[in-house]
Amino acid sequence: MALSDEGTATGRVPGIADLDTPCLLLDEGRLTRNVAAMRARLDGFGVAFRPHLKTAKSLDVARLAMASPAGPAMVSTLREAEYFAQGGVRDMIYGVGIAPSKLDRVGAIRAAGADLALILDSVAQADAVAAWSRGHADRLPALIEVDADGHRSGVAPGDGALLAEIGRRLVEGGAELRGVLLHAGDSYGLSDPGAIARAAEAEREAAVTAAGILRAAGLPCPVVSVGSTPTARFAQGLAGVTEVRAGVFMFGDLFQAGVGSVGIADIALSVLASVIGHQRQKGWIIVDAGWMALSRDRGTARQAVDQGYGIVCDATGRPYPDLIVADANQEHGIVALRPGATAALPDLALGARIRILPNHACATGAQHDRYHVLDGAGEVHAVWPRIRGW
Repeated sequence: MALSDEGTATGRVPGIADLDTPCLLLDEGRLTRNVAAMRARLDGFGVAFRPHLKTAKSLDVARLAMASPAGPAMVSTLREAEYFAQGGVRDMIYGVGIAPSKLDRVGAIRAAGADLALILDSVAQADAVAAWSRGHADRLPALIEVDADGHRSGVAPGDGALLAEIGRRLVEGGAELRGVLLHAGDSYGLSDPGAIARAAEAEREAAVTAAGILRAAGLPCPVVSVGSTPTARFAQGLAGVTEVRAGVFMFGDLFQAGVGSVGIADIALSVLASVIGHQRQKGWIIVDAGWMALSRDRGTARQAVDQGYGIVCDATGRPYPDLIVADANQEHGIVALRPGATAALPDLALGARIRILPNHACATGAQHDRYHVLDGAGEVHAVWPRIRGW
């Protein structure tokens, strides 16, 4: 466990009262419980778990989430791939469609000992990967991204001609076809467990269909990879799937709570802030965590319950009734009661500490370069660095 600069001068880890605000807190107990619950669920289906590390961006978190220090893992940037490879992670998928200009960087990561696989969804990408493979004596492994629900990228699962053509271009061109990969992104717009379960089944069915097309064409498809936090949480069956990917569930956030994938009590991530002023006639408490600390993500505004820029808790992490960050400027957060609330505004003195639960763990985490890690007593027991960049 690494200490940040805050802990090196005195040789001790600072307590919550010592921390400069705003800063990022991570409840290790909640994190480990969330990971254990997901592992147990997927073990029940007999499928492997590949944690997505795009939210974590921390080797300390990765080691808690992965099945072994070597992986498997999913990353969303090549900076993450480099960082985790340096930390000993060997089995990774880079989960963003590959651009030819990035292939040399991918090759360097692989040359250093990591088995980094790519995803792609076009003949042009397959040709570029195959050409690079032939020129560098390294059979780059790639998975074909399949579109489960029209959310983003991918080949239509029933487009057998395109799937087979991409596969053939890879195999015959000198690269490796490792399988298919899907992400049911539209599940983030659902909240009914039954609807999410149906989305999970549609994701599974699309994956199995695509894998069957490749195999029928005489092409290899050892990996059938699916995943999102909601579908991993509510899937009722995973026949034909070899692995499931999920990431944000480890930390939880208010958006995922609105979907129903986590509970408020499962959210492991919060931003510590200090009260810096009051506008009593407006019913406002001003804190030093604005959108630079919380992010501008307002995803819950589209859900049944709008959580503003985050739910406000006391310094121990207990939510105040109906208290949210109602608005935010760059470095100022405006804390107020939710519209229509009957609760009383708490009397928070100048300098009082609060914790804010985030709308989107990935976006809030991206504003910070370290986690202040809380033990079971709510005390800071470690500082874990996290990376940024692409």
